[in-house]
Formats: sequence, C-alpha cells, structure tokens
Amino acid sequence: MSPAFEPLFLTVDDTPLAARLLVHHRPAARPRGLVVYVHPFAEEMNKSRRMAALQARALAAEGFAVVQIDLLGCGDSAGDFGDARWTRWVDDVVAATTWLQQQHAQPAGDANADADAPPLWLWGLRAGCLLAAEAGARLAARGQACHFLFWQPAPVGKLLLQQFLRLKAAGELLAGQAKAAMEQLRAELAAGRPVEVAGYLLDPALCAGLDAAQLQPPQAMPPGHLVWLEVSTQSPSSLAPAGAAARAAWASAGWQVHAQAVQGPPFWQTAEIEDAPALIDASTLALRAGAAAAHDPAPEATPA
Repeated sequence: MSPAFEPLFLTVDDTPLAARLLVHHRPAARPRGLVVYVHPFAEEMNKSRRMAALQARALAAEGFAVVQIDLLGCGDSAGDFGDARWTRWVDDVVAATTWLQQQHAQPAGDANADADAPPLWLWGLRAGCLLAAEAGARLAARGQACHFLFWQPAPVGKLLLQQFLRLKAAGELLAGQAKAAMEQLRAELAAGRPVEVAGYLLDPALCAGLDAAQLQPPQAMPPGHLVWLEVSTQSPSSLAPAGAAARAAWASAGWQVHAQAVQGPPFWQTAEIEDAPALIDASTLALRAGAAAAHDPAPEATPA
C-alpha cells in the first residue's frame, strides 16, 4: 500500500471562524513519527506550498504521518488575514498536533500505548519556526515532548515583521520618505489600528505577537532533536551567522542540534515557484536518523 493524503476541515473552537484546512499525509503502515507543518507568513506561504507538499510526501513515503494546516485567515481555512492573531495561530498548531496524535493513537486499553507512541516533530518554515517553538512550549506545559525541524528559521520575529513592513515603505523610497513611512506604520499599530501591507491587513495583535517572538527552546520540555536547515545559492553553502547564538542556546539547553546548509533557492520569496531538492533530501535523512535514534538514550549531536 502506498502513502495517501486526504484534505479535511478541523473545527478548532465554537466560533464562526473555527474551520481549518488540514492535509493529512498518511503512511502505508503504522507511522514511525508524527510531523506537523507550520507555514510561513503571508505571501511566503503561497510561494512555499509546493515545497511543503513535496516534503510531506517524501516523509510519508518514509513512514511518517504528516499534517499540513492552513492557519486562521490563511489559504483555505476560515477567516481573512485581518482576522489572524498570533496566539490563535499557536492554538491552531496545538489543535493540529492533538488531532494527528489522536488519529494515530494506539487502541484504548493497550498497556504499551504511551511507550510505543510515535515521536512528534513540529516542522516550521521561517515565521512558522517561531510558531512551532511557542506551540512546543504549550505542549510542554501539559507534559508532552516533541522534536523540531526548522527551515530557514529567524531567531527573532522582530526582523521578519520589519522586513514585511518595508514592503509598504518601498514605494516611498524614491521620495526619500521610507523612514517616515515605517514610523507611521509603527505608530498606527501602537495605537491599535490595523495596517495594510502588500494586500494583507495586519491586526496589531498579530504584529505584536510576531514582534515579540523569539526562537527559544521550551523550558519545561525534555530536550530532544533540533534539525536546523538553511538553503544558500552559494557553493559551498554555509549557515548564516545570525542563527549561531540561537543554535548555541538550544545546544546549551541539552538539545541534540543538527545544523546544515544546503544549496538551493530561497523558494519562499522567488518570483517563480522553485524547488530545493537538496533541502528535501536533507530533511528526510535527518528525520530518518532521528527516528532510528528514538530509543538511544544519548544520541550524538551534529555540531551547530
């Protein structure tokens, strides 16, 4: 039997904006791991849909059960982008995780259900890494552990928000008013008023959550595996210096950090839809190794 995928809608609460689109990639046999994909911010989500689908299918072929979720106001889920809030996006990730775990839980009454539960991975791209880390902290608070797969992570959300707001200011560059335009956007958000950037209406609460987000290891969670992957158009490829401190913090907290740069395009922002096959291969190999080491009490870490 080959892996199969199925789209469905998950009801996350009892509000009119409750429906979330899930795409469930089901492996042919009992999963060796569970993976929840957390997409990036705004237009980056649309640019990266193909890569996310290719990776999800590759992982399903390796025996992993994967869920892709469209967060509130994104893709085919309920609401408009202006309805999105950072905390509700974190809620969505936790809800998708709970749903996936329930789908692949051992039968009731199985004495080995907890011991044999497949390991959980939260896989994020760009801003999705920040959401995954916060969702992991929520899971840790209720006694659940997970591992992380980060694609092109940003150590702090402030930088991502600043980059996005600059799209609004770009039109003011020729007039020399870019700085004033940025200050005006920040002032509008600080006053509690939404702003429109590149066709996306941003609620102040969404911006505040992204602005404050930091890529920190969940404090209450037993350390596991962190796979940190970046793409580069350079050859040989190398990791960006901006993430070094964050990787060191995870390693210092006891996480087994595997960090690697592979050659490929920045597919989340290219004008045309592009693929990064080396990233898919590296991700698949890393999760395969993580699954094999699941029963190893002291796995070796790849230097960060």
